[in-house]
This record gives sequence, C-alpha cells and structure tokens, in this order.
Amino acid sequence: MSRFAEPQDPVFRELNTSLGFDRRLWREDLDQSRAHATMLAARGIIAEGERDELLRGLDAVAAELEGGTFPFAPDDEDVHMAVERRLTELVGAVGGKLHTARSRNDQVATDVALWTRGAVDRALGHLRDLQHALVDAAERHLDWPLPGYTHLQRAQPVYLSHHLLAYFWMLERDRTRLEAVRAATEVLPLGAGALAGTNFDIDRRMVAEQLGFSTVAPNSIDAVANRDFVVDFISAAATCATHLSRLGAEVVLWASSEFGFLVLPDAWSSGSSIMPQKKNPDAAELLRAKAPRIAGHLTALLGVQHALPLTYNKDLQEDKEHLFDAADTLELVLQAATGMVAGARFDRERMAAAASDDLIAATDVADHLVKLGVPFRECHGVVAGLVRTAVESGRGLGDLRDDELRAAHPKLEPADVRGLLVQSSWLESKASEGGTALARVREQLEQARALL
Repeated sequence: MSRFAEPQDPVFRELNTSLGFDRRLWREDLDQSRAHATMLAARGIIAEGERDELLRGLDAVAAELEGGTFPFAPDDEDVHMAVERRLTELVGAVGGKLHTARSRNDQVATDVALWTRGAVDRALGHLRDLQHALVDAAERHLDWPLPGYTHLQRAQPVYLSHHLLAYFWMLERDRTRLEAVRAATEVLPLGAGALAGTNFDIDRRMVAEQLGFSTVAPNSIDAVANRDFVVDFISAAATCATHLSRLGAEVVLWASSEFGFLVLPDAWSSGSSIMPQKKNPDAAELLRAKAPRIAGHLTALLGVQHALPLTYNKDLQEDKEHLFDAADTLELVLQAATGMVAGARFDRERMAAAASDDLIAATDVADHLVKLGVPFRECHGVVAGLVRTAVESGRGLGDLRDDELRAAHPKLEPADVRGLLVQSSWLESKASEGGTALARVREQLEQARALL
C-alpha cells in the first residue's frame, strides 16, 4: 500500500527521476550493498543464508548491468530503487531485507563519496601523465631560449625548459588539492539512516573497512547533508582546468604564424571547411573553453547548497550532474593537454630570434649599474632613456654608440654593456633559486623527477 492515493503527474515524474544520470553509480551501489549485507549478517540482523542469497542476487544484477541487459523499468526513480527492485525479482522477498538499517539518504551519500574517490584517482593518474610529459619536454629543450612575457610584451628571456616547468608546479598544487579531496571522501556516511541514525545494532566500522573508508561520519545529520567533498572536487577541477586554459592559450599563440614557436601534430589539429591551407589549434582552444564550464558547475553547486536547511533535501539530487560532467571534462582536458605537450614540435630558431632582441636585456644593464653602487630607481631611469634613444632611432641597445652610452651615466662602460648584451649572459645571470639559469633549471628537474 502507498502513502499516496493518486499517481504522480508525468511531468513531476520526469522532474523527480534521476535514473538518466545516476545509473553511473551502479558499481558503487553494488559494492556498498555487498558490504552492508555482509555486516547485517555479522551482527545477526539477517541470517547468513539470507546474506548469501543477497550476494548471489547482487552478483547477478552486476552481470546484467555490466552486460547491458539490465531491465530498467519505467517506474524506476533512480538506480538505487532499480537495483533493489531487480534484486527482489531475482531472489524473492529476501531482497527487501537489503534495505534494513539503511536509508536512501545515507546510501546515496555513500555512493557519491565512493564515486568521487574514483574520479579523484582517475584525475590524479591523468595529471601525473601530463607532469611526466612536461618534464620530458623540458629535458628535451633544456637550453632553448625564448622570450618571457608580461602583459604579452617581451619582458626577459627564459629557457623553454623553465617555462614548461612552470606548468609542472601548477599541476603539483592541483595534485595536492585533489589528494585533500580524496581524504575527504574517506569518511563513511552509511549508518546515518535518514538523518538520526538507525534502530539496529550495526557495525559501521566494519562497512568502512570493507569499502576503504578510513573512518565514519561522527554526526548522522551532517553525514547525509554533507556534499563538501563534491564541492571541493569541482573546485579543484576548476582550478586545474584554469591552469590548462593558460597552457591552451599559449599553445594557440605560439602555433600562430605571428609567433611560430611551435607546430602541433596533425593528431591534435583541425582543418577548415572552406580554407584548405588552415591548420587550427582547436584542441588548445577547447582547453580554454572547458575551464569556465567546470567553474560553472562549481557556481551552480554552491547555489544548490546555499541556505539549504538540514538535513537531506531533494535539491541535493542536482549534485551528480555537476559532479559527473566536471569529472569527465577534467579527465578529457588533462589527456588532451598531455597529447599536445608530448607531440608539439618547437622551432628553436624562431624562439631564439625572438629572444635575441637586446631590448629585453635592459634590466640586466640596470642591474649592472646597481652593482656599481647606483640606486636602482636612478638606474631604471638611465636605462629607460637608452631604450627610448634606441627605439626612436630604430636601433637595438647594442647598436648605440660609445659616446651615447657614456653620456647616459658616467659609470656605464661601453665594453661592459656590450658584454651584458650577449644572449647567454641574459639567461645565465638569473641564477637565484628558482631562476631560469641552467643550473637552477636542472635543480627543478631533479625536484620534479623526485616528486614523480
């Protein structure tokens, strides 16, 4: 007998059902149910024979779901009810005992925690692949100079290896965030019941051990209401994707004819429907576009939870679509970035030519004066004047005459200035810890390899 005298309106049924997306939780739901049935028998809440029947039925359900033959029914509201219905069809009335000492509230929260943990592990694997690709590329291009930029204007020269390793360290911070999310998924909600706990003498820690949780949620109300780990995962995913958007933006620029710093492999490029000569960096462009997609999921989920009363509310059903798409998108962009980094062909001559503009050595000339005892702000003004003279006359700093250099400041010796304008000097002078000098880049590579 049902609590309701009237059937659900078809529109409400469509609004209310989550089977179209939460069926992705079936593996986690079955793993949880096996652990729950085993615990119920261990505590004498069901008989051992009933446990065996339930486990047999769950294995049969798993085989159907794995093989694509599971008979979903029109009235299945979600994957949890679909599994329980099918289990009862297969093993009879004993199937109804599986839900003893369990609510869909703590059941769903547990499934989502298990799924999120798996998503974190998958993302970490792809992230490590990208870090390996970056380190490998840095080692192959250890001493290849290119301009470093601020405001998209040439600033100071760096080695390509140093530039690539910047992304390694971004990803290392992403790894730390994802591992924190993983730790947050290791608190078991199951056993909280609908919100207040359960009337049965269950062993939550036995279930936790079977499912790989390190502890159990200490408060039943918080256990069913908590989706912080989902928010944290999407937040970490959004930050990681934002890092990849920066990589994608640079690939787009560097692959353009105007820059010409790299050529993407055909496998990571697209053509034009009308212009036969085009080779478009569409994969890199999509790295830019996917980041706000994940950030949008974060904003939406924060909106779902904003001012939400305790404990469970149907609003929380909205967590899954945001979670699933964010996880899928993150995996996709990490793999795409790895493929592009591993396959990119850099043009050493083009980068070196761009880095040979001696105007970007202006800071080195200013620092030289500082070492001679001149205050930095005065040095900055002196060298800015030299740069203006060079630009207005269509020359480089190295083309200025001796008398022009001496007129700028009495401590400027033309021979010293020209020595500073040798390209290798610009790069190797940045020997502070974390700088672009080769010795420092080699230190970074050692640190990166150790972390990997």
